[in-house]
Amino acid sequence: MHLSDSAEPHSNRTRGSLLKILGVGFGVAVVIGNTISAGIVRTPGEIAVWLPSVGLFLGVWILGGVYALLGANALAELGAMIPGSGGQYTFSRRALGNYAGFIVGWSDWLSTSGTTATVAVVIGEYAEVLVPKLTGHRVGIAVGVTVFFALLQWRGLRWGSWTQNLASSLKGLGFVLLIAAFFLFGGGAAAAVAARDAGPPLVSVVLALQAVVYTYDGWSGPVYFSEELRNPGRDVPRALFFGCLGILGIYVLLNAALVYVLPLGQIAGDNFALGNAARLAFGNWGDTVVRSLMVLSMLAGINAYHLMATRVLFGLCRDGLFPLAAVRVNQGGTPSVALWASAGVAVLFILWSGTFQRLIAVMSFFFVANYSMSFTSLFVLRRREPTTPRPFRAWGHPWTTGLALLCSLTFLAGAVAGDTENSLWTLACLAASYPVYRLTRRAAAR
Repeated sequence: MHLSDSAEPHSNRTRGSLLKILGVGFGVAVVIGNTISAGIVRTPGEIAVWLPSVGLFLGVWILGGVYALLGANALAELGAMIPGSGGQYTFSRRALGNYAGFIVGWSDWLSTSGTTATVAVVIGEYAEVLVPKLTGHRVGIAVGVTVFFALLQWRGLRWGSWTQNLASSLKGLGFVLLIAAFFLFGGGAAAAVAARDAGPPLVSVVLALQAVVYTYDGWSGPVYFSEELRNPGRDVPRALFFGCLGILGIYVLLNAALVYVLPLGQIAGDNFALGNAARLAFGNWGDTVVRSLMVLSMLAGINAYHLMATRVLFGLCRDGLFPLAAVRVNQGGTPSVALWASAGVAVLFILWSGTFQRLIAVMSFFFVANYSMSFTSLFVLRRREPTTPRPFRAWGHPWTTGLALLCSLTFLAGAVAGDTENSLWTLACLAASYPVYRLTRRAAAR
């Protein structure tokens, strides 16, 4: 069975169908919830090691935001043109064929489910610090959080979207208040380190940009819900651009506030620099404030990851690339089988958390590879389908799309050069994907 990207899985309302009830606000909430997570705590310390200059330190955050905006510009056209559930998978499949779509869809689904597990484990770790009585229960907490949000979404899309809007709004407000507190009560450390810098080698800039791009990853969230937006031709572009600009503003201001409070040399190598800065702003409560804010951020992330992974698997199933049982949608508009399959994989990753780090490292490579496939898809579809209605056309195409593709390929080349071992595992996964693709096609056909 093979259905078009725009077809509904079932016309029988007793089985339910996707609901077109979402708007721009939800799309922005998904961007914020999906993007700002545990990475922003660790990344500044890593970047300060490679770039001992305030100017370059802040500059790479601006460049990361520009890359996200360039990518959003390309995906806005694709998402408005192809309003199907499944995210970037739908673009690659239409432009490059079933197998290319399969690679993008499966790597995206596994990566997102793995990210759910990783973030849930970090929530457990932070909970142990905030509530000492919970020490030794991080795995149980991680599983509980994962299952709780799955149950919430199982009740229906309205519950999942309402939770996302609330959690992301509180998260955004929390970071704005944290930034304000840093500037109000900080010590002006930036002046003390302004003279530290003799320009690092190019390789350090590349490594720093890799870390920044990973931290920005998640800006593509709205395209996973194009089919459920009331007006995808208008809402997808607006949600992508507003969301990316919001993330850019928060990240740049947060890091500017961080170097205002702490010398860059003190930030370097510190995996919890935000906590140390907060201690200067809030005293003994600083650590608790930052950890609580990060738990809230990661809870919003868990909700977004569930929503997105579910739509990717649903899209794969609807197009015959996975057994069709996962195409079922409940009365609340949630693809229930796809939801529980995604949550189940996340729980398995949590229980396997001691040994699945390599898998996550490999799948994270595919995040940027998927962007590259999407940018390539835009070029292909512009040539192959010039008359297809496009409610939004990417500004400056082909130059802006080409620049985004070039940045992605440069990032991937840097990742291969800097992490040869995991790159070999990536190639192994790619080689193994074709027989898996054939097996899933046969299973779906049965």
